Amino acid sequence: MGFELHPRLEADSISLGRSALCEVRLMNERTWPWVLLVPRCPDIREIHDLSERDQQQLLRESCVLGKGMMDAFAGDKLNVAALGNMVPQLHLHHIVRHEGDVAWPGPVWGVQSPVPYSAGELAEVRSKFAPMLRKLGAS
Repeated sequence: MGFELHPRLEADSISLGRSALCEVRLMNERTWPWVLLVPRCPDIREIHDLSERDQQQLLRESCVLGKGMMDAFAGDKLNVAALGNMVPQLHLHHIVRHEGDVAWPGPVWGVQSPVPYSAGELAEVRSKFAPMLRKLGAS
């Protein structure tokens, strides 16, 4: 059986492309720069379930994405998490935080209803992600 993106991830996020290993997805929540890396490996729930090679690739992609996000969005802190309590499919959250944001210093989950991107905002944020996606070799 092949890889299929979990329906909740599909509904809550926007495709930015594919890296060597992952689907790169922008959460449709403009309050925080928030991107998911979803390894295109069927039936994977945990990082340790990946092959050693894929674990290393995920870490490399996470580091490229995280550094790029912090540079592009001038963050104070980068939150990286693989929770999976609501969606069992392995996905790695990357959220740029700023001191004083509406959830600071707590977690972003459940603080407010999602605020979706407008078409103009989405175009602007896509342009900020373009250099990171090139470094990831995303298509």
